[in-house]
Amino acid sequence: MSEVIDPKANERMEKLVSLCKRRGFIFQSSEIYGGINGFWDYGPLGAELKRNVKESWWQVMTRQRDDVAGLDASIIMHPRIWEASGHTSTFSDPMADCLLTQKRFRSDQIEPQSGTVYHFTGAVDEAAGKTCDEPYAVLVATGKHPEYARKVARQFYHLRGVPTPVLLGERTEEVQNTTRFNPENGGLLTDPRPFNLMLKTCVGPVESQENIAYLRPETAQAIFVQFKNVAETARQKLPFGICQIGKAFRNEVNPRNYIFRSREFEQMELEFFIKPDEAVEAISGNVAKLADLAAPAALEQPQSNWGWEVWHKYWVEQRIRYYENIGLPRASLEEYWQKPEELAHYAKATVDILYPFAFGTQELEGVAARGDFDLSQHQRCAGKSMTVFDEDLKTAWAKLDADKQQVLSQRYYEARLKYFTKAGEPAEKAEQHAREDAAALAKGSYLPHVIEPSAGVDRLILALLTQAYHEEETVDDKGNKEVRVVLKFHPCIAPIKAGVFPLLKNRPELVRKAREVRDLLRPHMSVFYDDAGAIGRRYRRQDEAGTPFGVTIDFDTLGEKPELLDTVTLRDRDTMQQTRVKIDELVPLLLGKIR
Repeated sequence: MSEVIDPKANERMEKLVSLCKRRGFIFQSSEIYGGINGFWDYGPLGAELKRNVKESWWQVMTRQRDDVAGLDASIIMHPRIWEASGHTSTFSDPMADCLLTQKRFRSDQIEPQSGTVYHFTGAVDEAAGKTCDEPYAVLVATGKHPEYARKVARQFYHLRGVPTPVLLGERTEEVQNTTRFNPENGGLLTDPRPFNLMLKTCVGPVESQENIAYLRPETAQAIFVQFKNVAETARQKLPFGICQIGKAFRNEVNPRNYIFRSREFEQMELEFFIKPDEAVEAISGNVAKLADLAAPAALEQPQSNWGWEVWHKYWVEQRIRYYENIGLPRASLEEYWQKPEELAHYAKATVDILYPFAFGTQELEGVAARGDFDLSQHQRCAGKSMTVFDEDLKTAWAKLDADKQQVLSQRYYEARLKYFTKAGEPAEKAEQHAREDAAALAKGSYLPHVIEPSAGVDRLILALLTQAYHEEETVDDKGNKEVRVVLKFHPCIAPIKAGVFPLLKNRPELVRKAREVRDLLRPHMSVFYDDAGAIGRRYRRQDEAGTPFGVTIDFDTLGEKPELLDTVTLRDRDTMQQTRVKIDELVPLLLGKIR
């Protein structure tokens, strides 16, 4: 989505990136060898932050629910899976190369440009006896000198073997909103061509066509192919979900915006399987629609008559609440409901949950109603049944009158016919399969539909860092103004929960007591012991790390004031307020604050 970026936002982003390296959140991969574009490493604090985010998601999505089971599937799977899902044939971006620099661009992400195009039919160097008759063109923005186009064109022909080119056949053309030229130098781009985003590898000792496999471009397909196994072993009945956190790989044409779009990334995905609306209506007598819900509170408790539309909205709301609970305010998030022409061919609806990053408002998570496309594809391509048997449906169907049975059967038949037709089945065969599926519905069998909330771990990390980053003007002990940089993470995801500080490191009794407090807290939370430098400087270091609490052991802890014996100073990161807390109350107090 195109929008004007505030220069201050870019400056803030640069400061955030610098902080992430300085404090050990994120490093450029392979940095000592010059780095590798699109790959990032998480340092000590980043690894803890990422682990906490994934753990919080897993806790909310599986351990706190009876209707979701987990999966951890392999990165490399049978290549036919990607044929069934469409990735080998359709998972591509339009790519164009600059004819001058060979730099590659995604054609659909080039901002439209307007100006004057200078066309040339070729170039010649008579002294050297060299000619080139390849046409070339340069876009010159309004107000820019025409000589710029000629300079770029001469560079182009020089690279094609004409030492001192004299340009031929110059003509001009006014254009509006074109994406055919390099936005950096105005040079002509190649025609867009599809570029498959999957990364190939070979399995086994021989590199051959038969041994080609792919690093998975998403985690979802493993869930679909293991659907029956999980349903049976977890003893789940519809509606229920399968979730997974794992690495995925996409050979992006142009990785950009820090960790937002990279070639190796991590996903947190849920596939929530539901009954088709025809089955819901047969069992419950009606299918609840969004328009039927009196208030958002009606989404609190799932009901047996919910159709795909309500389930979809339910999961959008669940995901936004999750983000609220880990530090992204609802006001910072935007629901973008994709227009019909924007939807994937299989999707009934998709909501993009957007966040205002420094480089623009972009997708944080997508929640899609995918219908029964995925299980249908794997059933058709693998030749293995993905249907479920629903005893409630079989019983309810027998009680329906003939007219109602006919209406539901016809609706299901039409939906299945549409799928088989789109899948390329001959008309006669498509009709036969659709009739068989409609007949199976009447006997209690059907293919589940699915709602898919799909989030990127790395994008979420960037959003949390962006939201947490604050600069505050404070006054030090000497009355001097200074800027305090602080990451205001929600305590539940903060990499370090508490910093432990002896007031002075050259007093063995303080150091000994501080280490006892550290060891007391360590089994329950991540802590960091620091005795280097002034206490104020240590506070600032932990502010930059996002540590929500500081625990200081001073002489009062040792009983200088008898009434304060075995107490510590507890400092709050956000308010900088300090309170005295008994050591034996410290663990339950902090656990209550960080959970």
